[in-house]
Amino acid sequence: MTIGNLVTLMRDGIFQVLIMIAPVLGVALVVGLIIAIFQAVTSIQEQTLTTVPKIFAILAVLALLGGWMFSSMRDYTVQIFQMIPQLVR
Repeated sequence: MTIGNLVTLMRDGIFQVLIMIAPVLGVALVVGLIIAIFQAVTSIQEQTLTTVPKIFAILAVLALLGGWMFSSMRDYTVQIFQMIPQLVR
């Protein structure tokens, strides 16, 4: 295994993680921003008002994109296992 192979594996792994978490973090960010604006306008400072909608939004994104996330991780894992014979040489 050369340094180039190792760097490629690390880069692909980090890229895969970023692709998987981007939709979830994006939705959490948008929901948090909307709730923060609502709290600033109405002067309501309730902690559950910020937490509960974010949790439901994240669960909805995971429910909608869970199949895609699973297939993406499966393809990446298969790719890694197919590279094993080349890396052993």
